[in-house]
Amino acid sequence: MDSQSQNASLQRLQNVEKRIVRVLELAGGVMEEFSNPSGPRKELVNNHCSEFMQLIKDIQVTLREEIKSACEYRPFEKCDYIARISNEICCKKVEYVLEKLDGMKEAIDGYHRAT
Repeated sequence: MDSQSQNASLQRLQNVEKRIVRVLELAGGVMEEFSNPSGPRKELVNNHCSEFMQLIKDIQVTLREEIKSACEYRPFEKCDYIARISNEICCKKVEYVLEKLDGMKEAIDGYHRAT
């Protein structure tokens, strides 16, 4: 993750934190209304509940996107690791072939000396 996307992700998570605080304030407001001796004001409770549900939905969507983004993170995406490993494997294969060729050369030289 580059610095810019990390900052954007951090900003989104900070907004989620603010929404969670607001959700708790709304829940507390509804509880206060229900404990009101003159009874709860229906319109206020409805407004709080509507805002509460919308905030919960927004929080859920944002967290889902952040989790998905974190799962798509590829630490070696911009790294030469794969190319380097492929190169090392190719070098080992060449060394192996050279060893076999040297062995064949020795066998041929041994055959010519014997004849």
